[in-house]
Parts: sequence; structure tokens; C-alpha cells
Amino acid sequence: SRPGEMLLNLPAWIPGSYMIRDFAKNIVSLHVEGQSHRPLLTKLDKQSWRLEGGSGEIRIAYRVYANDLSVRSAHADNTHAYFNGTSLFLRLEGAEQEPHDVFIDESGTAPDWHVATTMPAVEVDERGFGHYRASGYESLIDYPVEIAALDGCDFEVRGIPHRLVIHGRHHCDFERLAPDLEKICSVHAALFGELPLAQYLFMVTAVGDGYGGLEHRDSTSLMCSRRELPRKGEQSVTKEYRRFLGLCSHEYFHLWNVKRIRPEVLKRARLDQEAHTSLLWAFEGITSYYDDLALVRSGVIGPREYLEQLSEIVTRVMRGKGRFRQSVAESSFDAWTRFYKQDENAPNAIVSYYAKGALIAFGLDVTLRRISNDSLSLDDLMRKLWQEYGKPDIGVPEDGVEKAAEELAGTSLADFFRLCVHGTAELPLDDWFAHMGIGYRLRPAKSVTDQGGVPDDPDRSPPGPVPVLGARTRDNSGAAELVVLYEEGAAQKAGLAAGDRIIAVDGLQVDADSVHTEIAALPPGSEARLHAFRRDELMEFRLTAQPAQADTCDLWLLDIADGADAVLARRNAWLGTDD
Repeated sequence: SRPGEMLLNLPAWIPGSYMIRDFAKNIVSLHVEGQSHRPLLTKLDKQSWRLEGGSGEIRIAYRVYANDLSVRSAHADNTHAYFNGTSLFLRLEGAEQEPHDVFIDESGTAPDWHVATTMPAVEVDERGFGHYRASGYESLIDYPVEIAALDGCDFEVRGIPHRLVIHGRHHCDFERLAPDLEKICSVHAALFGELPLAQYLFMVTAVGDGYGGLEHRDSTSLMCSRRELPRKGEQSVTKEYRRFLGLCSHEYFHLWNVKRIRPEVLKRARLDQEAHTSLLWAFEGITSYYDDLALVRSGVIGPREYLEQLSEIVTRVMRGKGRFRQSVAESSFDAWTRFYKQDENAPNAIVSYYAKGALIAFGLDVTLRRISNDSLSLDDLMRKLWQEYGKPDIGVPEDGVEKAAEELAGTSLADFFRLCVHGTAELPLDDWFAHMGIGYRLRPAKSVTDQGGVPDDPDRSPPGPVPVLGARTRDNSGAAELVVLYEEGAAQKAGLAAGDRIIAVDGLQVDADSVHTEIAALPPGSEARLHAFRRDELMEFRLTAQPAQADTCDLWLLDIADGADAVLARRNAWLGTDD
């Protein structure tokens, strides 16, 4: 900028969520105030302003519309106020390394509201209102803030204070949640050998139906369904509670893997435009692998429950033809325009670097164990990445993960990365699972809600396939609206399209649930007459009953035969069990 000129801008995206969100669109008004000779304020683009002719102290006042109830932006109403710095704080170019002071005023808040944040306090009252200071702009936008009537619990990991607070109505049993989280967080800290924190904060918004998380260096923002929080009197780890613990585990692992071990591209990224990296498969995929693995290693869940979780990930990957068209490296690079902006054709065109990335992390774990005769594992690779990149705060180059793995293994892993990370061929899951003493098979889904699992009797053959629609549906005024059509599925072959609303099968009315039941009852190969609305036009289609594909995963613990002690020891070391 020129002498006497200042440039201001607001980020277009928030680290950890790779989509342009244009937070500046929520600025309702912005002006300079408090000077008789006001400098000239000129808007340069959608998120930037230039100030000219100012001297001394300059005050810029602006109002921000905050109505995005998510972990990524800002939301305020008469129940709470929540914000991320990327939604509120203008960046002054050239002053990014200067301390930034924040004053949180209690005006307009209820008497029982408190401030929850890890932003360093300078002088605050007993409710947390007052003066805070961040060391620079990058730190400033990494401290989310929740102001509300908050319930919570406290625990320690390696002597470091941890706190969880919840906004929203709930019936959480904190006496159960705190020790469960302590065990899970301790597993992650033990893996890396240290916990680079002074404190950690879980900030939870409990809603009727919602899910999400965003990582920060010493905190995380989470959104969950209140059904996922443990209730007093419950003893079992329900599937819903398991999901919440997995979310907490995922975001906590990120305090190392993403917030400190991070791609060089993201470390130097400006927040006004996309920053493309092919490494999200490692940073999100490996994290997705360890989030549930930590639950079983901590003893919070058992091996059977862990395999249920893992089988659902395999099923998710297998149900999308996109895995044959896009590698996880490409999925990472195109996250901005494809993964974060999915349309009705997404399962046929893209692959998730979260889900497939987690399976690749498992495969890399197996590979390192295999070539080292069980003296190495993925744990060692994560520790190496921490020591060489995370701890000294050096960005990971695009080939850094692959090179670190090869250095650790002492041999080339080019074939593994070519097949799994840069390729689109099927992963050798059967081989990987067998090496870890896990039974694996793919079978047709038993119902539209079947996501895979652990069979009660693996020796019994699964039921044969029944016809399926080959589409995902949702209710639309009593009709079955097609949300996604799977490539080569019965619905697509019949000429149906996304957005069509099926109202009848063979002259009988159907809805979003019963349409699947009616299709499943058809004799394989027979033809059914479907009536559907496309926009406002009633149309008739002929659908040929097509059996479900074998895309649903079963996993189970194999009975280890005598003489296979190495397999049993390997499995126990992997799961942290001693059966």
C-alpha cells in the first residue's frame, strides 16, 4: 500500500472448512467515525477496503448480520451469541503480527450468561466479560467465542485443564462424559508423547438435529443432536453417543494433525482465495481413522463396536461409483469446488477424502506393520511428522507425507501411494483386514437403512439380494422425491431424474419409505409401472427390478487359530486390547 494508505479485508473462508463463504456479505454497514477530517474509505472488492488520508487514531465502526447457526460463522439471538473471528474481525494489512485487543461487553446479555473462549484474558470479570488479547491476527481468528448460559464439566489430561461447555437444552450426564473424554484425549496425547497446550476447550451447541465440528489450536466448536449426549441412568454406549465421542475425538486429534502438522500450502495461505492442496486425504483421512480407533484403544467402546463403525465407513465408500473416477489426492485438491459443493450426482463423480482417506490410513498402518515385522505402525509415522513438521512449525510439502513414510519404512512405498492415493482402483481391503485378523465381506443391503456391521454368525451366508430403487429419497409432500440416483441403478435406467417425485408404483400410492418396500417386493427382472411428477408434469416410467449390489460391509473378529500368535498380537496391539 502507498504511504498514508491502509488496506482492510475480511476473510472469505475459515481454516478447516475449505469453501469460499464470503463472510463480508454479512457486513451491513461500515464507516469511519470520530474524526472531523475523515479519511476516504473506498471499497476495492467484495471483502476489501482502502483508507486514505487518515492520521492518528482511526475508528472504523461496522455492523455484522449474525444468523448462521453453525461451527463456521457467527450467530446471535436472545439465547446466546457465538462467533468465529473470520466472520467479524477485519485484517489490517501489514499489522498481522501486532497484538490484537478484543473487548467483550456484557451489555444486552442475560445475568446468567458467561463467556467461553481460550483467547488470553487481560482483565475480565467473573463471567468472562472484559479485555482479551491475541498475539496476532492468525491467533485472533483461531479463538471461537460462545456467550450464553452454559453447563459444563472439567477434567485434566497430563495435568492440562480441559473444559467442555454446552449451549442449548440437553440432559447430559457430565459425570459420565468427563471420564470418557479424558480417556480418549489421553490416548491421543500418549500417541504423540506430549500435549502442546496450556488449556483445551470443547464448545458444544446441542440442537434437535445437527452435526459438525471445526478444529482450533486449543479448542473446538461442535454441534450435535441432544440425543447424542449421554443421559443419566444410561450405561451402554449408544450408537448416538458413540457418534458424539467420535466427533470430539476427531477434532481433538486435529490439534496436532492440521493445526500444527499442516500442509505448507495452508500454512502460508491467505484467506481471500482458495488454497489448493492434495494432502487433505492425510490430514482429514488419517484423523478420521484415529478418531474411532481412539475410542476402542481407550476402552470406552469394545472391538465389536469399533468394527461396526469401520464397516460403515467401508460401506459409504463402496456405494459411490465416484471412487473409480476421482483419486483422494484429486478429491483433496478439488475440495473447494466439488467436495464442499456436492450436487445430486456427487456419489457418481467424487470420492470422500474423509472416508476413503480413513481406509487408506488403515492400509498404510497395515503396510508399515507388515514390512517392519510389526516393529512400526502408523503411530510412528504420526510421531515422525510431529517431530519434523508440527513441533518446529514447518509446513508439510505436497510430497512430505509420502517421503516421511518411506524414510520410516526404509524402502519405497511408491506402489502403495500410486494405487491408493493417486489411483482409482479398488483398495485391497480383504488383504488388509486378513492381515489384522479381521473377517471381511461385501454383501447386498438388507434394507434401505442397512449400513453394514458385525454379523452375529459370520459362517452363515448372508441373505440374497432383493430389488432396489437405486436412489436415495426424501419426503416431499407425501411423494418420494429422488435426491440421488446411483449410476446404472434401476431408477436411472428407467429414465427417472433427480428431483422427480414418485407418487405410485403399479397404481398404488407410495411415499419416501414405502417406495423402497414396494420395489423390494418385486420379482427380480420384472417390470413395474411408476408414476412421478417432474416439475408439474405427471410422467410414467417403466422400471425393471434390479437386485442390490454387494456394497454393504461386514467385519468381524476372526477366531485366531493355534500357531497364529503373531496375528493375535498384531490385532491386540492395533486395537489396544488383550483378548
